[in-house]
Amino acid sequence: MTAPRYGSDDGFLAIAHRGGAGLAPENTVAAFSRAYALGYRYLETDVRVTADGVCLAFHDAKLGRVTDGRGQVVRHTWDDVRRLAVGGTEPVARLDDVLLAFPDACFIIDVKDEAAIEPLADVLRRTGAAARVCLAGAWDGWLTQLRAAVGPELTCALGWRALVSWLGCARLRVAAPRRVMTGEFAHVPLRLGRVPVFMDRLVTRAHQRGLRLVVWTVDDPDVMRRLIAAGVDGIITDRPDVLREVMIAEGIWHAPTPSVHFPATDSAR
Repeated sequence: MTAPRYGSDDGFLAIAHRGGAGLAPENTVAAFSRAYALGYRYLETDVRVTADGVCLAFHDAKLGRVTDGRGQVVRHTWDDVRRLAVGGTEPVARLDDVLLAFPDACFIIDVKDEAAIEPLADVLRRTGAAARVCLAGAWDGWLTQLRAAVGPELTCALGWRALVSWLGCARLRVAAPRRVMTGEFAHVPLRLGRVPVFMDRLVTRAHQRGLRLVVWTVDDPDVMRRLIAAGVDGIITDRPDVLREVMIAEGIWHAPTPSVHFPATDSAR
Protein backbone atom coordinates (compact mmCIF):
# COMPACT_ATOMS: atom_id res chain seq x y z
CA MET A 1 0.00 0.00 0.00
CA THR A 2 1.32 3.44 -0.96
CA ALA A 3 1.22 5.93 1.90
CA PRO A 4 -0.88 9.02 1.14
CA ARG A 5 0.45 12.56 1.03
CA TYR A 6 -1.43 15.20 2.98
CA GLY A 7 -3.61 17.32 0.71
CA SER A 8 -2.68 15.46 -2.48
CA ASP A 9 -6.41 15.00 -3.06
CA ASP A 10 -7.63 18.37 -4.29
CA GLY A 11 -11.23 17.56 -3.33
CA PHE A 12 -13.15 18.63 -0.25
CA LEU A 13 -11.47 17.58 3.02
CA ALA A 14 -13.75 16.03 5.65
CA ILE A 15 -11.78 15.99 8.90
CA ALA A 16 -12.75 14.28 12.16
CA HIS A 17 -11.93 16.60 15.09
CA ARG A 18 -10.05 14.80 17.88
CA GLY A 19 -10.96 11.64 16.02
CA GLY A 20 -14.67 12.48 16.13
CA ALA A 21 -15.25 13.65 19.68
CA GLY A 22 -19.02 13.60 19.29
CA LEU A 23 -19.04 9.84 18.71
CA ALA A 24 -16.45 8.47 21.16
CA PRO A 25 -14.07 9.77 23.86
CA GLU A 26 -11.86 12.35 22.20
CA ASN A 27 -8.41 11.54 20.85
CA THR A 28 -8.73 7.83 21.61
CA VAL A 29 -8.16 4.92 19.28
CA ALA A 30 -11.89 4.23 19.63
CA ALA A 31 -12.71 7.68 18.23
CA PHE A 32 -10.26 7.42 15.35
CA SER A 33 -11.51 3.91 14.56
CA ARG A 34 -15.12 5.03 14.42
CA ALA A 35 -14.37 7.91 12.04
CA TYR A 36 -12.17 5.63 9.94
CA ALA A 37 -15.00 3.09 9.72
CA LEU A 38 -17.28 5.86 8.41
CA GLY A 39 -14.80 6.39 5.57
CA TYR A 40 -12.76 9.28 6.98
CA ARG A 41 -9.14 9.41 5.91
CA TYR A 42 -8.42 12.82 7.42
CA LEU A 43 -8.24 12.85 11.21
CA GLU A 44 -7.34 15.67 13.57
CA THR A 45 -5.58 15.28 16.91
CA ASP A 46 -3.38 17.15 19.38
CA VAL A 47 0.00 16.47 20.93
CA ARG A 48 1.08 16.76 24.55
CA VAL A 49 4.28 15.34 26.01
CA THR A 50 4.81 13.40 29.23
CA ALA A 51 7.64 13.95 31.70
CA ASP A 52 9.62 11.17 30.02
CA GLY A 53 9.16 12.54 26.50
CA VAL A 54 6.29 10.39 25.18
CA CYS A 55 3.99 12.18 22.71
CA LEU A 56 0.31 11.68 23.49
CA ALA A 57 -2.78 12.24 21.36
CA PHE A 58 -4.19 14.59 23.99
CA HIS A 59 -5.62 18.11 23.93
CA ASP A 60 -5.46 19.62 27.41
CA ALA A 61 -2.43 20.67 29.42
CA LYS A 62 -4.11 19.06 32.44
CA LEU A 63 -5.50 15.58 32.84
CA GLY A 64 -8.65 16.32 34.83
CA ARG A 65 -11.25 17.30 32.21
CA VAL A 66 -11.27 14.04 30.27
CA THR A 67 -9.56 11.49 32.53
CA ASP A 68 -9.65 10.35 36.14
CA GLY A 69 -6.16 11.76 36.66
CA ARG A 70 -5.05 15.09 38.12
CA GLY A 71 -2.37 17.65 37.39
CA GLN A 72 -0.42 18.61 34.29
CA VAL A 73 0.39 16.05 31.63
CA VAL A 74 4.03 17.15 31.54
CA ARG A 75 4.47 16.25 35.21
CA HIS A 76 3.46 12.61 34.70
CA THR A 77 5.36 9.77 33.05
CA TRP A 78 3.88 7.54 30.38
CA ASP A 79 3.66 4.75 32.97
CA ASP A 80 1.38 7.02 35.02
CA VAL A 81 -0.75 8.21 32.11
CA ARG A 82 -1.29 4.82 30.46
CA ARG A 83 -3.27 3.71 33.53
CA LEU A 84 -5.85 6.49 33.06
CA ALA A 85 -9.12 6.31 31.13
CA VAL A 86 -10.52 8.98 28.82
CA GLY A 87 -14.23 9.37 29.40
CA GLY A 88 -13.99 6.58 31.95
CA THR A 89 -13.64 3.91 29.26
CA GLU A 90 -10.76 4.38 26.81
CA PRO A 91 -6.99 4.48 27.42
CA VAL A 92 -4.95 7.55 26.64
CA ALA A 93 -3.32 7.00 23.23
CA ARG A 94 0.30 7.45 22.29
CA LEU A 95 0.66 9.52 19.13
CA ASP A 96 3.01 7.03 17.50
CA ASP A 97 0.48 4.23 18.06
CA VAL A 98 -2.27 6.30 16.42
CA LEU A 99 -0.14 7.14 13.37
CA LEU A 100 0.89 3.50 12.93
CA ALA A 101 -2.63 2.14 13.50
CA PHE A 102 -4.01 4.10 10.52
CA PRO A 103 -1.23 4.09 7.91
CA ASP A 104 -3.50 5.15 5.03
CA ALA A 105 -4.98 8.12 6.92
CA CYS A 106 -3.75 11.72 6.95
CA PHE A 107 -3.54 13.68 10.17
CA ILE A 108 -3.74 17.27 11.33
CA ILE A 109 -1.68 17.52 14.51
CA ASP A 110 -2.18 20.59 16.69
CA VAL A 111 1.06 21.38 18.50
CA LYS A 112 0.01 22.54 21.95
CA ASP A 113 3.35 23.09 23.67
CA GLU A 114 6.87 24.12 22.69
CA ALA A 115 8.15 21.15 24.70
CA ALA A 116 6.59 18.90 22.04
CA ILE A 117 8.83 20.09 19.20
CA GLU A 118 11.73 17.66 19.58
CA PRO A 119 9.69 14.60 20.68
CA LEU A 120 7.18 15.18 17.87
CA ALA A 121 9.93 15.50 15.28
CA ASP A 122 11.30 12.17 16.52
CA VAL A 123 7.87 10.51 16.26
CA LEU A 124 7.34 11.75 12.71
CA ARG A 125 10.76 10.56 11.60
CA ARG A 126 10.49 7.21 13.38
CA THR A 127 7.02 6.38 12.06
CA GLY A 128 7.72 7.70 8.56
CA ALA A 129 4.45 9.62 8.78
CA ALA A 130 5.63 13.14 7.92
CA ALA A 131 4.25 13.19 4.36
CA ARG A 132 0.73 12.48 5.59
CA VAL A 133 0.76 15.04 8.40
CA CYS A 134 -0.22 18.71 8.52
CA LEU A 135 0.92 20.65 11.59
CA ALA A 136 -1.34 23.37 12.93
CA GLY A 137 -2.49 25.24 16.01
CA ALA A 138 0.97 26.57 16.88
CA TRP A 139 3.18 29.63 16.67
CA ASP A 140 4.92 30.12 13.34
CA GLY A 141 8.36 29.65 14.84
CA TRP A 142 7.45 26.24 16.24
CA LEU A 143 6.21 25.09 12.85
CA THR A 144 9.38 26.38 11.19
CA GLN A 145 11.52 24.43 13.66
CA LEU A 146 9.56 21.25 13.08
CA ARG A 147 9.72 21.47 9.31
CA ALA A 148 13.47 22.10 9.50
CA ALA A 149 13.89 19.08 11.77
CA VAL A 150 11.63 16.70 9.85
CA GLY A 151 11.88 17.78 6.22
CA PRO A 152 9.97 19.58 3.46
CA GLU A 153 7.51 16.69 3.05
CA LEU A 154 5.80 17.93 6.22
CA THR A 155 2.77 20.14 5.51
CA CYS A 156 1.96 23.14 7.70
CA ALA A 157 -1.05 25.38 8.15
CA LEU A 158 -0.53 29.06 8.87
CA GLY A 159 0.81 29.61 12.38
CA TRP A 160 -1.12 31.77 14.80
CA ARG A 161 0.76 35.01 14.05
CA ALA A 162 0.43 34.58 10.30
CA LEU A 163 -3.23 33.59 10.57
CA VAL A 164 -4.17 36.59 12.72
CA SER A 165 -2.31 38.93 10.35
CA TRP A 166 -4.01 37.42 7.32
CA LEU A 167 -7.49 37.54 8.91
CA GLY A 168 -6.98 41.16 9.92
CA CYS A 169 -5.96 42.12 6.40
CA ALA A 170 -8.92 40.22 4.95
CA ARG A 171 -11.33 42.14 7.19
CA LEU A 172 -9.77 45.43 6.11
CA ARG A 173 -9.73 44.27 2.48
CA VAL A 174 -5.99 44.88 2.15
CA ALA A 175 -3.26 42.50 1.02
CA ALA A 176 -1.33 40.58 3.67
CA PRO A 177 2.48 40.75 3.48
CA ARG A 178 3.82 37.74 1.62
CA ARG A 179 6.32 37.04 4.38
CA VAL A 180 3.47 35.90 6.66
CA MET A 181 2.16 33.36 4.17
CA THR A 182 4.28 30.42 5.29
CA GLY A 183 1.76 27.56 5.15
CA GLU A 184 -0.32 25.71 2.60
CA PHE A 185 -3.56 25.76 4.59
CA ALA A 186 -5.49 28.34 6.60
CA HIS A 187 -7.45 26.80 9.47
CA VAL A 188 -10.09 29.33 10.46
CA PRO A 189 -12.53 29.01 13.37
CA LEU A 190 -16.19 29.49 12.59
CA ARG A 191 -16.32 31.76 15.63
CA LEU A 192 -14.44 32.44 18.83
CA GLY A 193 -17.03 32.36 21.58
CA ARG A 194 -19.86 34.48 20.18
CA VAL A 195 -17.62 36.44 17.82
CA PRO A 196 -17.89 35.31 14.17
CA VAL A 197 -14.54 34.76 12.47
CA PHE A 198 -15.30 33.08 9.16
CA MET A 199 -16.49 35.35 6.34
CA ASP A 200 -17.46 34.19 2.86
CA ARG A 201 -14.91 36.51 1.26
CA LEU A 202 -12.13 34.63 3.05
CA VAL A 203 -12.55 31.84 0.51
CA THR A 204 -11.65 34.06 -2.45
CA ARG A 205 -8.80 35.72 -0.55
CA ALA A 206 -7.37 32.36 0.51
CA HIS A 207 -7.49 30.97 -3.01
CA GLN A 208 -5.87 34.10 -4.41
CA ARG A 209 -2.95 33.42 -2.08
CA GLY A 210 -2.78 29.72 -2.95
CA LEU A 211 -4.15 28.70 0.44
CA ARG A 212 -6.74 26.02 1.05
CA LEU A 213 -9.29 27.18 3.61
CA VAL A 214 -10.49 24.78 6.30
CA VAL A 215 -13.10 25.80 8.91
CA TRP A 216 -13.43 24.44 12.45
CA THR A 217 -15.28 23.17 14.50
CA VAL A 218 -18.60 22.73 12.66
CA ASP A 219 -21.29 20.31 13.84
CA ASP A 220 -24.51 21.86 12.53
CA PRO A 221 -25.68 20.47 9.17
CA ASP A 222 -27.14 23.78 7.99
CA VAL A 223 -23.84 25.54 8.65
CA MET A 224 -21.99 22.71 6.89
CA ARG A 225 -24.14 23.21 3.80
CA ARG A 226 -23.57 26.98 3.87
CA LEU A 227 -19.80 26.54 4.09
CA ILE A 228 -19.76 24.02 1.25
CA ALA A 229 -21.79 26.43 -0.89
CA ALA A 230 -19.32 29.19 -0.02
CA GLY A 231 -16.51 27.09 -1.47
CA VAL A 232 -14.42 26.21 1.60
CA ASP A 233 -11.88 23.45 1.04
CA GLY A 234 -12.66 21.47 4.16
CA ILE A 235 -14.52 21.22 7.44
CA ILE A 236 -13.29 19.94 10.80
CA THR A 237 -16.11 18.41 12.85
CA ASP A 238 -16.84 16.54 16.06
CA ARG A 239 -19.68 14.84 14.18
CA PRO A 240 -18.17 12.98 11.25
CA ASP A 241 -21.45 11.09 10.84
CA VAL A 242 -23.37 14.33 10.26
CA LEU A 243 -20.82 15.80 7.84
CA ARG A 244 -20.75 12.55 5.90
CA GLU A 245 -24.53 12.64 5.40
CA VAL A 246 -24.39 16.29 4.31
CA MET A 247 -21.62 15.53 1.81
CA ILE A 248 -23.56 12.55 0.43
CA ALA A 249 -26.61 14.78 -0.08
CA GLU A 250 -24.40 17.42 -1.76
CA GLY A 251 -22.84 14.80 -4.02
CA ILE A 252 -19.27 15.40 -2.83
CA TRP A 253 -18.67 12.37 -0.62
CA HIS A 254 -16.18 9.90 -2.09
CA ALA A 255 -15.79 6.57 -0.39
CA PRO A 256 -12.14 5.64 0.19
CA THR A 257 -10.43 2.89 -1.73
CA PRO A 258 -10.89 -0.38 0.21
CA SER A 259 -7.87 -1.17 2.35
CA VAL A 260 -6.71 -4.00 4.53
CA HIS A 261 -7.66 -3.85 8.21
CA PHE A 262 -4.98 -2.53 10.51
CA PRO A 263 -5.74 -3.43 14.11
CA ALA A 264 -5.17 -0.81 16.78
CA THR A 265 -1.82 -1.14 18.50
CA ASP A 266 -1.42 -1.74 22.21
CA SER A 267 -1.24 1.61 23.97
CA ALA A 268 -0.63 -0.09 27.31
CA ARG A 269 2.93 -1.14 26.44
